[in-house]
Amino acid sequence: MPLDEDVVAAIYREHGPALRRFVLSACRDPHLAEDVVQETVLRVWQQAPEITGSLRSYLFRTARNIMIDNYRKAQRRPLEGAERDVADPAEASERVDELLNRVLMEEALLRLSTEHRDVLVALHYRRCTVAETAVELNIPAGTVKSRAFYAVRALRTILDEMGVQR
Repeated sequence: MPLDEDVVAAIYREHGPALRRFVLSACRDPHLAEDVVQETVLRVWQQAPEITGSLRSYLFRTARNIMIDNYRKAQRRPLEGAERDVADPAEASERVDELLNRVLMEEALLRLSTEHRDVLVALHYRRCTVAETAVELNIPAGTVKSRAFYAVRALRTILDEMGVQR
């Protein structure tokens, strides 16, 4: 399949910065991160007709897989000291998974209405009580509970649409 430079450039332009931040937070080597981002965009472009769900989620999962593959390859051959960032492959995979989950959840939360997102962030991320959230958002406690219930339902639907496995 011939390379459609406009499509690749559009994917890179729209998703490259977030993808680069994600990869850099896992590997901390800017050159390696750029290689992973470029390989990710090219692989995703090649698979584009088969992608279902969120392109961004697919990009992050692909980058995760590339980083794990690179790590495994590096473990099979002697390396210069700086490249050997994590001693345990399970730990490296866990770290990448944690970052991917954080990025996907951030994206999913951004798709919620402001009212739902504010309630979930207060209750689940800042660990506020229902009463504290009600005061902070200037709404009744019953409304906090109701919004939380519907926000979690909407979040599950969004995560399903993004192809996130529960």
